[in-house]
Amino acid sequence: MNLHQFLLILLARKKMILGTLLITVLLALGWSVVQQKTYEATASVLLNYKGVDPLTGLTMPGQLMPGYMATQMDIIGSKNVALRVVDALQLASSPAVVQQFRDANDGKGSVRDWLAELLLKKLEIMPSRESSVVEISFSGADPAFAAAVANAFAEEYRRVGVQLKTEPAKNASTYFNEQTRQLRDNLETAQARLSKYQQEKGIVSLDNNRVDVELSRLNDLAAQLVVAQTAAMEANSREKAAGGAVDSPDVANNALIQNLRMNLASAEAKLAEAGSRFGRNHPHYQAASAEAGKLRAELDSALGSVTRSVGTNADVVRQRESQLRSELAAQKERVLELNRTRDELGPLLKDLEGAQRAFDSASQRYSQTRIEAQSEQSDVSVLNPAVAPTAPSGPRILLNTLASILLGTVLGVGLALLLELLARPVRSSSDLRDMLGIPVLGTIAWEPPPVKTGRIRRLVAPVRLPRLN
Repeated sequence: MNLHQFLLILLARKKMILGTLLITVLLALGWSVVQQKTYEATASVLLNYKGVDPLTGLTMPGQLMPGYMATQMDIIGSKNVALRVVDALQLASSPAVVQQFRDANDGKGSVRDWLAELLLKKLEIMPSRESSVVEISFSGADPAFAAAVANAFAEEYRRVGVQLKTEPAKNASTYFNEQTRQLRDNLETAQARLSKYQQEKGIVSLDNNRVDVELSRLNDLAAQLVVAQTAAMEANSREKAAGGAVDSPDVANNALIQNLRMNLASAEAKLAEAGSRFGRNHPHYQAASAEAGKLRAELDSALGSVTRSVGTNADVVRQRESQLRSELAAQKERVLELNRTRDELGPLLKDLEGAQRAFDSASQRYSQTRIEAQSEQSDVSVLNPAVAPTAPSGPRILLNTLASILLGTVLGVGLALLLELLARPVRSSSDLRDMLGIPVLGTIAWEPPPVKTGRIRRLVAPVRLPRLN
């Protein structure tokens, strides 16, 4: 089918097409006039998105903003919010509404659920493309009721948002409260074990400087012991040398002994001279012998004093060495005991520190979640409350008329084409050629009486052949 044939069909079926269009437009106008007027009220809410998790305190990335907006739209259009709106407006307590519910559902189900479903069907949620503003629109026959429902949805959505935010915080607060109690018990147990161990071991302070002091004292005692051992070895040597009284440095360095030896030698020389000159019974010999004996006795006494002094000094040095050895052993045992105590005390201190850190962390999180659970601040604020509209939003007569014109035109043209397919007449030479399948040798033009017709009508006017008698 070419354009010429299509125009011929439209011209031939113009009455049917125009009739179909007129009927469609009249039906649309009648339906628009009969329809009850509806009013649409819109409330705008602003979402102050912070993106902070109440449990972990972490900031969520900004890439989750589209998902957050979609979630908030689902919350607004949820049945939970709709049921809250029904309760807030006390719609289920109206006898007329209850009677309508019984007539519609034969008393089956709940009137609150039925009303919530009706409200959600007339609710429209429209988010802004580049902002955090969401528009909540409700359509109804009563302007004041439509505004009240839109505002109720905005308010109940805000309250649900607060509940959804504080409910996890309340659960987290309860959890952290239980954990805090358990961790407090663990901390007290660790402190009790540490105190008991300190009492058993007599530990007054947990300062590590005590071990350093004891180690320093141990090193000092070791150094003193080395010095004492050297002194003891020297004292023993001097004591042995003093016992011989010949090569002893104490005897050699003693001035009294040296003087006595010199006097004794002089007295012995006099005694020998007296012995050679006098007899033993001579007074001079007796006097010289007595003088020599006296000096010998003094020398022996001085040697004995030096020997005893050296021996006493050696005993003192040996006692000092023994005392230092005992003190060093005791100090070494004390240091070892401190090391053992510190090693045994280390795990107790680590347990106490770990229990303290866990308790402090849980206590901090408990305080934070408790504050969040008690917070009534909402991330949603009403930007523009809904007001009762003065002009109806429907039915839209002009839009319905334009739609009916388009629909009527399509229906008329479609019906004309359908009738042409069912019973196709001959409207041009091309139709005759297509139907018979033979070529057309020629046509006889017939000029009708002059009639004022349009250019398009003359163009698409069918060619009428004269009758041949």
